[in-house]
Amino acid sequence: MGADIWGQFAGSLAFVVLAIAMWAHLSIWYRRFAASYKKLMFGIVAGCTSTGAILLAFQFHPGIYIDLRFAPLAIAAMLGGPISAVAAAIPATIFRIYLGGTAALDGVLAILIVSIIGAAIYLLPRAQFSAFRNLILLAVALAVALTAMLAILPSLAKVDALSAIGLPLIAMNCVATIICGLIMIKTERIQLERRVLETAFSQSPDYLYVKDRDSKFITVNNNMPRLFRFRAASEMTGLSDFNLRSPPEAEGLYFREQEIMRTGEPMTDFLERLGERHLLTSKVPLRDGDGQIIGLAGVTRDITERIELERELREKRNLLTLAMNGMSEGFAMFDKKGVLIFCNEQYRTAFPFSRGARTVGAHITDILRSVAETGERVGLPDGAADHWIEAAAATLHVNKDEELQLKNGEWRALKTRLAHDGTAMVVVSDITVAKHAEIALKNSAEQLRALAETDGLTSLTNRRAFDHAFASETERSIENDMPLSVMMIDIDRFKAYNDNYGHLAGDECLRAVGNCLSRADPVQSGSYPAALK
Repeated sequence: MGADIWGQFAGSLAFVVLAIAMWAHLSIWYRRFAASYKKLMFGIVAGCTSTGAILLAFQFHPGIYIDLRFAPLAIAAMLGGPISAVAAAIPATIFRIYLGGTAALDGVLAILIVSIIGAAIYLLPRAQFSAFRNLILLAVALAVALTAMLAILPSLAKVDALSAIGLPLIAMNCVATIICGLIMIKTERIQLERRVLETAFSQSPDYLYVKDRDSKFITVNNNMPRLFRFRAASEMTGLSDFNLRSPPEAEGLYFREQEIMRTGEPMTDFLERLGERHLLTSKVPLRDGDGQIIGLAGVTRDITERIELERELREKRNLLTLAMNGMSEGFAMFDKKGVLIFCNEQYRTAFPFSRGARTVGAHITDILRSVAETGERVGLPDGAADHWIEAAAATLHVNKDEELQLKNGEWRALKTRLAHDGTAMVVVSDITVAKHAEIALKNSAEQLRALAETDGLTSLTNRRAFDHAFASETERSIENDMPLSVMMIDIDRFKAYNDNYGHLAGDECLRAVGNCLSRADPVQSGSYPAALK
């Protein structure tokens, strides 16, 4: 009889697992149509599966049926909660009452107990990997509950069901529970990953789409209908570029896409036009599990605004170039060897201290030596002039923009550009006024910043400065894994002092405390005094 029991349980196990697996597969498809009824429908399916398991039961004793009804009930309650538990228990209970027999009441009681156990595990606090943990917990709880029911329930205890059929009944119900649970957990994770991908796909700011081998749209994100003036993404399914663009444009796109699918080579950053829009498109082939190309995926970015900005920038740059050419700026040309072959008078005048050395035929090293000897520039090294001259001369034939200050306080802007033959062209502009204005503006900004971050009464930094410093120090503390401390200081009985001696005296008291805090060494103590409140 033992072999017959295991064989019959194996057939029932196959039925239960197949039914749950079919539900898991169908749930991926139907969730977008009836997501709000998912738990109820899962409970009904589990209840029907439990009823089917009862139909496959064998009669251990007159009126006592042995089957795998408990696995679907437990899984439905654990994953769907009370709603699924009730929806699953009702059909199973009704059918068990319909079968009748001496153990009908005990069978109904067992169904209710298992459903309650699963629902209780559903209500446990969620944690990382909680689904798998709860599944193992459910299997253990089910084994304990079935053991207890086989030993305690009158109709089962009377025929010594625990020793006769306890092992196959408990083992197969636990195995069915674990297998069905793993199927459902894996399905839930697949659905979650799919929802994440669908959300990212549909909400992307770019234009995303997938096409089949015939270059027809399979799916598009939410931006594509707006680009081609459709009401919904579903309206574009099955269409091709021949439905959206002019024949010449569509033929060109179709040819390139077919070439991608023929060669398997992706196309990146292809610039195309759609009316007045400039689009940058990349397309890659899609392959199935066997490596065969089944279509392509594309992403298109609208770069119209960027193109317009670049055009405006070029126009402004050209306009600036024309304006600069019309100004009386210094201009010089050096050949590939560093010899000055041309310069205008404005170039020589721009450097009053080394003017005598800046003559046609002079080498760049001779000019730089005159700069070093006269100390014309601010920031020259005190010694090792030859080393500085050599390093500065080496950068002559490099495209660069420089700003330098003369010792008389004036500023010069040097723009060096290389010609195709290696000639270095240098344009010198007097930016003294602009630089002084920049410095003045920077000083004003620093003063305004100091005023904005300083408390007017105590001259300590205020809350704005504290918030900025606190955010910066917190970020540095996290990056360097270092502790961060904040000290809060309160003036005892200040309100009483203020009320007794008046607000002027209170203000003077705050200034005195502020002076004490200001004298603290912020570097040594690591503190930053903030305004007293």
